[in-house]
Amino acid sequence: MAGQRNDYGKRSHFQSDYVGNGGGGGKRRNAGEESEQRGIGSEDTVYRYLCHVKRIGSIIGRGGEIVKQLRSDSKSNIRITEAMPGCEERIVMIYSSSEETNPFGDGDELVSPAQDALFRVHDRVVADELPGDEDLEEQTQVVTVRMLVASDQIGCVIGKGGQVIQNIRSETHAQIRVLSNEHLPACALSSDELLQIIGEPSVVRRALYHVASRLHDNPSRSQHLLLSSLSNVNQPGGMYMNAPLIGSYGNYSSRRDDASAREFSLRLVCPVGNIGGVIGKGGGIIKQIRQESGASIKVDSSAAEGDDCIIFISTKEFFEDPSPTINAALRLQSRCSEKTERESGDSVITTRLLVPSSQVGCLIGKGGAIISEMRSATRASIRILSKENLPKVAFEDEEMVQITGGLDVASNALSQIISRLRANIFEREGAQATFLPVLPYIPVSLDMSDGSKYGNKDGQPRNRGYSSYSGGYSSGDLSASDR
Repeated sequence: MAGQRNDYGKRSHFQSDYVGNGGGGGKRRNAGEESEQRGIGSEDTVYRYLCHVKRIGSIIGRGGEIVKQLRSDSKSNIRITEAMPGCEERIVMIYSSSEETNPFGDGDELVSPAQDALFRVHDRVVADELPGDEDLEEQTQVVTVRMLVASDQIGCVIGKGGQVIQNIRSETHAQIRVLSNEHLPACALSSDELLQIIGEPSVVRRALYHVASRLHDNPSRSQHLLLSSLSNVNQPGGMYMNAPLIGSYGNYSSRRDDASAREFSLRLVCPVGNIGGVIGKGGGIIKQIRQESGASIKVDSSAAEGDDCIIFISTKEFFEDPSPTINAALRLQSRCSEKTERESGDSVITTRLLVPSSQVGCLIGKGGAIISEMRSATRASIRILSKENLPKVAFEDEEMVQITGGLDVASNALSQIISRLRANIFEREGAQATFLPVLPYIPVSLDMSDGSKYGNKDGQPRNRGYSSYSGGYSSGDLSASDR
């Protein structure tokens, strides 16, 4: 969105008189049926708007004529999930290039096709909600907007210490909340957050504008996986797959046999001197990683001997779902690893992982074939240390896996190693290549000394392609009303 940035959005002025069906954006270029088939790129603008099943007809239309027109007018992609048993909402997924090409309102502001489409969809839904005499009821009618936002993206809406969301509330007078996980609808991914906006129609529209602007500027790292998740849910004839390979639309874990779940845990060795960078001031960093990953994380310093202690990560998981344990381990890696400088000036980290002796074979392979393959694929130094080199915090029946390399190299190696361990726990030999972490964490810094540097400050330009708001909030930053 063109215009001057302020401290919580791309523009300080809101065009409140945007006409959803106008704007003149529909004649710029040929829509083409192929546009609906395009995938979601890392730099695209993506929105997931929740629509009640009773109002979905105002978006679809008879024979799909309305949604086709919305696609054509906005030049964006719009996909709608099938209705799910027990779920009163359907997901309207809107996505496009982030290029700001579409007129917005009566001024000369341009927005991305996805945001144009978002407001066209929103206006139709709200019009369906409002009474017949809209002029009389506008001031008293209350509407609600609910959107699904990836957990690695929601921080850009909340802001450090909740400052961004509070600014939007003050500016628009809307009620904006990030609801707790128990409020997630059945159509959500287990890694989603639920954002809710309540207020009078004009108030909600202004708040939605600010939220949409933040999401436009801060794409999710995992958004390229959304269509795969969607296609696994929307089968021909409205049928569902009970175990989608990517993601977990529908929170299937609540409807699957608990006997298929497994406790997957990891024990990372962390130098005592790094603990401050793991925990953060007031526990802010570790709370944030717990919330964003969904894993249980404990720092066991009571049994620390010498210079090391243990970071214990665990979750009860289903094999088909993204792994919170893997997610948390990758987020913690740069903070609990030893950092050294080579003579060349390059920084390398050494990550140490304790593995039960009964499981280490899945990392070595016959004749060392597996570990050799991982070394070749990642270019990391991967070693299984001898018993005499085990740290004092290790159990007698454990082996230590040591990974050394640049941050990207070491992160890739750790991902492969723990994915194999997880596949072994689920007794899925050979499956680890298919089920690498679905929501990979991409570390942004090797700086482990200061928790305050964990994430970008609001108002600074952000690099598109990944959600660069890498951790500026934690559960402690939210007031009771936000959760």
